[in-house]
Amino acid sequence: MLGSVKSGDGKRLLFFETSGDPKGHPVFLLHGTPGSRVGPRPRAIDLYKLGIRLITYDRPGYGESQRLKDRAVCHAAADVEAIAEHLNLGPFSVLGRSGGGPHALACAALLPDSVASAAALVSLAPHNADDLDWYDGMAQSNIDAYKAASAALEDGSAACLDRLKANLASNADAIRDNPASLLSWLTPEMPAADRVVVGHGGIRNLLLANYRTSAVRSSFGWLDDVLSFRQNWGFEPGKIVEVPTMLWHGEDDTFSPVGHFRWLADRIPSATPVLKREAAHFAALPAVPEILAWLRDRARDRFGAVV
Repeated sequence: MLGSVKSGDGKRLLFFETSGDPKGHPVFLLHGTPGSRVGPRPRAIDLYKLGIRLITYDRPGYGESQRLKDRAVCHAAADVEAIAEHLNLGPFSVLGRSGGGPHALACAALLPDSVASAAALVSLAPHNADDLDWYDGMAQSNIDAYKAASAALEDGSAACLDRLKANLASNADAIRDNPASLLSWLTPEMPAADRVVVGHGGIRNLLLANYRTSAVRSSFGWLDDVLSFRQNWGFEPGKIVEVPTMLWHGEDDTFSPVGHFRWLADRIPSATPVLKREAAHFAALPAVPEILAWLRDRARDRFGAVV
């Protein structure tokens, strides 16, 4: 089911869709960077078997959702809350993969009475994380983008911001013309474990469908994600105390290095850390069904019968 809702200032339109069991436990799946509401997800039949009602939406600036200028990571909580109220949901869970990870953590920190359980898969840590070398082990393409974002934010440099905008816009144009180009660019930076995952026909088709449709309809969502990760998130991960939160990571990840996982695991009181050996960034995709079951069960533990 496709729908839309106004969020934030009451004027900004967000587009969302639901799939799976309409009577199942509601879980928001927050997409990666770049991504969209049609990003990789389990098949409807698998969601029915799990008893999950899956809700996805285009973050502002992606797909058909209107852009929110100066968007911060914390704004995701208001967007999720607006959709949950529109759908008249009771307690729900959130699952964010990659660029969706920080946004899932925002919901857990800022909506503890509504979020029954949370999971952040291959997530980054905050830009100002103490005792963390933020770039250590990171792929060069990500280093370049995040350093450009930091220069634009810290120095107020219009030239740096313009270069970052132009680079992401050029990438978005190329991906629209050939959705496989993003994976082609990233492949040289992927560890062997990631190449195996994205080489699987089913997963590769899900990723390409995401890029082919609305993930890069414009470059604003991508730009605003990159900028938001390199500035104040608007909440402290250490405030996630009440919400059971799984942190899932591949030890060989080069896009969100494992140091980020360890930093989050050390600081989130309610964290259940899961570190997979000989796995990397894209291994989070086939892990989603198992994590959905964990979210459903933790919601049951906390609130009783799954609704």
